[in-house]
Amino acid sequence: MASSSDLSKQEATVIRKQNNRAPFKFLVPLVYAPVLPLIRIGLRKNPVLRDRLFTAVLAGAFAHGFYLVTDIYDVESK
Repeated sequence: MASSSDLSKQEATVIRKQNNRAPFKFLVPLVYAPVLPLIRIGLRKNPVLRDRLFTAVLAGAFAHGFYLVTDIYDVESK
């Protein structure tokens, strides 16, 4: 018969295998980071649209970062 410590080790191994992938929310900067210079380069002819779109994407990036930081602090405080 298996002891309780052996069962807890098996459960921990299963849990570790399930959490092997990175959460999607931490991979989002890999999408919008290359988009910022592409906006500046691609919309060189239309500076009004370029600046507005760049500002919107940058504000979204800061909002996403703020969300991640507050989410981490919320988890740590519990």
